[in-house]
Amino acid sequence: MRPIAVPDKLEIHLTDVESSICDLLNDCSNDLLEQRGIIVTCRIAGGWVRDKLLGSQSNDIDVALSSMMGLTYAEYLTEFARSKGVETGTIAKIEVNPDQSKHLETATFKIYGLDLDLVNLRSEEYADDSRIPTEVTFGTPVEDALRRDITINALFYNVHTREVEDHTEMGLDDLRHGIIRTPSPPKETFQDDPLRVLRCVRFASRFGFDLVQEVKDAARDLYIQEALVLKVARERVGDEVGKMLKGPNPLRAVQLIHELHLYQSIFNVIPQNAKSALLPELHATSKPASLSASSILDTLASFQAPHLLAPHPLLLSLIADDNATKARLYLASLCLPYFGAFYQDAKKKTHPVVTSVIRDSLKFGVQNHYLDGVPTLFSSLPLLKSAMSEHKTAPLDRIKLGLLLRNKLVHNLVTGNHWTTSLLFSLVTDLVPHYDTSDDKFNMDAASEIVASYNAFVNAITDFELQDQVDSKPLLNGHEIGKAFGVTKVGPWVGKALEDVVVWQLGHPHGSKEECTEWLKSRGSSRYITEDTLQSKPAKRIRTK
Repeated sequence: MRPIAVPDKLEIHLTDVESSICDLLNDCSNDLLEQRGIIVTCRIAGGWVRDKLLGSQSNDIDVALSSMMGLTYAEYLTEFARSKGVETGTIAKIEVNPDQSKHLETATFKIYGLDLDLVNLRSEEYADDSRIPTEVTFGTPVEDALRRDITINALFYNVHTREVEDHTEMGLDDLRHGIIRTPSPPKETFQDDPLRVLRCVRFASRFGFDLVQEVKDAARDLYIQEALVLKVARERVGDEVGKMLKGPNPLRAVQLIHELHLYQSIFNVIPQNAKSALLPELHATSKPASLSASSILDTLASFQAPHLLAPHPLLLSLIADDNATKARLYLASLCLPYFGAFYQDAKKKTHPVVTSVIRDSLKFGVQNHYLDGVPTLFSSLPLLKSAMSEHKTAPLDRIKLGLLLRNKLVHNLVTGNHWTTSLLFSLVTDLVPHYDTSDDKFNMDAASEIVASYNAFVNAITDFELQDQVDSKPLLNGHEIGKAFGVTKVGPWVGKALEDVVVWQLGHPHGSKEECTEWLKSRGSSRYITEDTLQSKPAKRIRTK
């Protein structure tokens, strides 16, 4: 992916709404000076300034105040706005929450349909063992700019002068030249808050910008990497990784994670019982496996793979429009070194280690189907690879293919897994041994043969017209099966009958409900119903898939 296009001339062009907000802030500060003799300068800070200079829109406006707390100014501003006939939303006070990087009380409300956050300029001091400031005080614009993560995020827009202020004297040039650097010396910046290492990676991947060498060196420092583990809440690490996965160039983020040796500090912070289940070679294999898989996925998902490596269009049908599915596949690729590793919890129950990586090291839940979807993708691999191998020897018939696609490990919308993405991930893993990360090249003979076998497998599925029948319900439901056998009391025994109905259905794609009923009757009720099954407790819910 090419770097984002930076305009030749860095200027901020306000929309009518943004201009109205700046006018209101300016007039309010003038009123404070006239009525109370208080001087308050308002500067829009951070991402809004950066994005506007790049020609993008932003709906969140963070206002940094020179000499007043955010809530106090917000209350005066809303009263002033209403006196001018401008409606505002209700003020919400965001309390100090260090775990969410809220080190000062912030006031937020809507005005002209946009979200406005107000907080004072600040200076921060840190202890060695925490990324949470030990002291936060009113600061100057320079002090506030120097405490920020990177120079392009440390720019201000003065609403009174309508000018951009670059108090680091590097931000505008870095934006022009596509540079990611810290306002203060990077090791000092990362020692204060190691999470900034990941923010550097995220913004570099988002914009296609380059990290300066000093930032790279500081990020590789073992002390900084240890601090990332010890000082930063795992939720914050997961938040940054999640934004990388859903960003415009997740592969660039993966490449930087490996280049900066951050993999262990991000993914391997798991309980000892899970960590002890890992093979020693994880440290050696994590880079080629996860980087290769991510690179392969990027090649396939870009729709720009060489002709011989182009996967069947069905395999790419979901990731083209579903960013969550794409992010989940990148996460699965990143976690590939943990495939095949299992551990036991305190109750001696066995779990895949990848579950601990996602839950404990990244603090991801089922949102985006990370926690439930990725382990299921891993579990589907043996099934799919076995079926692919069998299909090469003797093509699978419609029934076997249909049952494979309906397997809950291969296709289960509850966990976000679709058979096409399960097959795509299986293809990625099969290509890993044939991809060289050092020169970004495939062994074309071996790789093209593998892709061709997967495409043939999908063609077999479409030849049988199975692609749209994976979620179809059985022709008969539980009560209809009971009626066929003259039984009014249904129970767990119906489950086996439903499975057989699905098998018949797959073998008779044009069969009718009546024909299926007659076939089931011909098998005899004794296959399913005994005195014991009739006495068993009825199922609360009969599965129909």
